[in-house]
Amino acid sequence: MRRLLAFVALLLFAALPAAAQPIQVKVVVLAAFEVGEDQGDDPGELQFWVERYPLPHSLKVPGVDHPVRYSDDGVVGVVTGMRARARESVAALILSPRFDLSKAYWIVAGIAGVDPRTASLGSAAWARWVVDADPAYEMDDRDIPPDWPWGLYSPGADRPRVKGSGEGSSGMVWKLDPGLVNWAYDLTRDVALPDGPQLQAARAGYPEEPAALKPPGVLLGDVLGTTRFWHGERRTQWARDWVRMWTNGAGVFVMTDCEDQGTLDVLTLYGREGRVDVGRVLVLRTASNYSRQPRGASPVLKFTEGGAVAGFEAAWRVASPVAKALVEGWPSYADTPPGRQQP
Repeated sequence: MRRLLAFVALLLFAALPAAAQPIQVKVVVLAAFEVGEDQGDDPGELQFWVERYPLPHSLKVPGVDHPVRYSDDGVVGVVTGMRARARESVAALILSPRFDLSKAYWIVAGIAGVDPRTASLGSAAWARWVVDADPAYEMDDRDIPPDWPWGLYSPGADRPRVKGSGEGSSGMVWKLDPGLVNWAYDLTRDVALPDGPQLQAARAGYPEEPAALKPPGVLLGDVLGTTRFWHGERRTQWARDWVRMWTNGAGVFVMTDCEDQGTLDVLTLYGREGRVDVGRVLVLRTASNYSRQPRGASPVLKFTEGGAVAGFEAAWRVASPVAKALVEGWPSYADTPPGRQQP
C-alpha cells in the first residue's frame, strides 16, 4: 500500500506544471506614459521601442497598469504611469517573479522640460545627478518674508537656500555611476536629432539664451524631479538653486520631470536587498518644452507644437544604441558594467 501511495504521489507531482523560469532581463526601459495603443497610432514614450526594437511580447504584471513589453533578447519596456504612480510600478516590476532583474541595466527614456539656459528643445541629456524636490516645506509666496526669494524650502531648514534633510521620505539626491554615464554619453554624443520649423520658431523666443537657440544635441545634464508640474521664470531659478544646493555645487539643473526621483528612491531601497543594482541606472531626458516662458510672455504654460514628438524621437535615437550595445556586450557587461571595464 505504501508503495502504491508513493507511486500515485509521484504521478501527481509529475503532472503539475513546471514553474515558469524567470526571464533574465538585460535592460529595462522605463517610460512614463503611452498615447493610445503601443503601436500603429500616435506615439508616446514607449511606442518607438515596441515598433522598432522591437518588443513583440507582452504580459500583465500585478501592480503595473500597462502591459509590460519584452523582446527575445532580454529587453523589457515598462510604462510606469506618471508622477507618483512610477514608484508603485517600479516596485511591482521588481517584486514580480516573472523577471530576474539582479543584473539588469535601467534606462529611463522620456520627455521633460528643459532650462533654456542649458539646452534647446529636442535635445537629449544624460543625467549625472537626480535630485528630489518633493519633500519640501511651502509657504504661499504672498506671505513670505521680504528677504526670501520664494516660499519653498527644505525640511529641517528655516529658510530657502539652506540644505535640510529628507530622512524618512527620500534619499533626496543620487549620483549616477560616472563611468556608466560617460560611456553612454560618449556612445551617443554625435547622434543626429530631429529639428524643424516648429522647434526653430519656439527657440527664437529666447534670444538672450545662446544654448536655447542651438539645434538639438546630446549633452550631460542633471535632473530635478517633482510630482507637481511647475513652470515659470522664478521656479526655474528655484530649480537651479535646489539642484546646486543638494549636490553641493556639483550638479547643474537641465531637465525637470515628475518621475525620476521616485524611480531612484525605489531602486535604491531594493538595491539594498540585492534585487537590483542601482549602479546600473541611466536617466535620459529629452526636451519637449522650456521650463520658463519667453521674456514678456504669459507665464501660463503652452506646450510647444511638435515638441513632444521630437522628444519621443530623440529618446529613441539616443537611448536605443545604448540598450543594443548592452545586449550585444552582455558576455562582458553581465558582470562588469561598461565604464568599469578592466584594461
